[in-house]
Amino acid sequence: MKPSPKRKRAWMPQLSHQVWILAIGRLLSQLGSGFTLFYASIFFVNQVGLSATAVGIGLGSSSISGVIGRFLGGSFADSKFWGRRRTLLLALVISAFASVILAFTYDFPIFVLGNLFMGLGVGLYWPATEAAVADLTTIDQRNEAFAITRLADNLGMGLGVILGGALIAATGNYRSLFVIDGISFLIFFGVVYAAIPETRKFDQNYSKAAFQGWAVALGDRYLMIYVLVNILFTTYLSQVNSTMPLYFTNFISGASSGGFSPQLISALFTWHVIVAALCQLPIARFLNRFSRPRALMFSMLLWAVGFVLIWVTGVAATGQIIWAVLALGVLALATVAYTPSASALVVELAPESLRGVYLSINSQCWAIGYFIGPPLGGWVLDQSLTIVHGYWLAVAASTSIGILILQYLGQIFRNR
Repeated sequence: MKPSPKRKRAWMPQLSHQVWILAIGRLLSQLGSGFTLFYASIFFVNQVGLSATAVGIGLGSSSISGVIGRFLGGSFADSKFWGRRRTLLLALVISAFASVILAFTYDFPIFVLGNLFMGLGVGLYWPATEAAVADLTTIDQRNEAFAITRLADNLGMGLGVILGGALIAATGNYRSLFVIDGISFLIFFGVVYAAIPETRKFDQNYSKAAFQGWAVALGDRYLMIYVLVNILFTTYLSQVNSTMPLYFTNFISGASSGGFSPQLISALFTWHVIVAALCQLPIARFLNRFSRPRALMFSMLLWAVGFVLIWVTGVAATGQIIWAVLALGVLALATVAYTPSASALVVELAPESLRGVYLSINSQCWAIGYFIGPPLGGWVLDQSLTIVHGYWLAVAASTSIGILILQYLGQIFRNR
């Protein structure tokens, strides 16, 4: 029996067509990113010959330029000349250029250079695209709108992981993945150029607001408290994307050759992305009944459980694949509980004229998290097995700090 039109409308959010177009573009962009994100650390350590520490430092270097990019991205997104659209187009061009550099990387300095350009492009990208989604939605639509765009990200990432794993299995050519990543950024550029007009609306108070924007945002007590816990979230995400693939490759006890094969890792992370894609919208709707801090506490608990399961995967004598499947499934739920709630919370805190700046600060947390995570994880993976395996328990324990901060933030929200 076909679902009635009423039930279809209840399932699919009623959003501006521009939000859906932007989501399609993000899917195409993340398709290319999925080709590289989970395989970059494996390629540069096991084929190029860089140490895990060097790769961690190189990946972390993108956060240095990412800080600059996010600062410029927030300012540009709120400016009359650049706005959301031009900032997004600039970000995509720079990201495509970075992918080309990484495709031709044979040593550490060029690896760092490519990551610096990638960090700059990503830094410019996030404030502009998140601000555009906020511009195009009402407060009641916002959590689901962010969930839809994150769903597009996850679907694109999943397809990229699947196709990237298949390409590596067939050809062993990791470098072609970076070329495809660059092409995906250019396709997204075309989508934005052709179909997304400027979403920012300017008023008479614009100049004053823009001049004071950073001072207002940095002086916002609620935002600064949120930044503390958001850095923890983004550090956790960086572990999934950078440290975990190499851990699965080289440090799984009882697995052949000391770890999982690239094909198995591809399948595991595909599962991770599929779970995220299937659960993104239902979890966003479920968490809508709670305050944003409560929703983020739910995510934090899931991160703790997921990291404990990663530890079990590494030390178990048998059943490693089953534990890995469970771990990545829980971490997918943790991710989809975090991303829409975090963006919606920041938009609720931000004055309408300063959305770009506030979302830039939100995005700066990603730069900081990815600055801390890959170098830390890379250093850990060069240590003894006791430290390597115990690391995941330490990360799980750190979630207690985040829960305490969120409890305090929740009290502040209730008293506002």
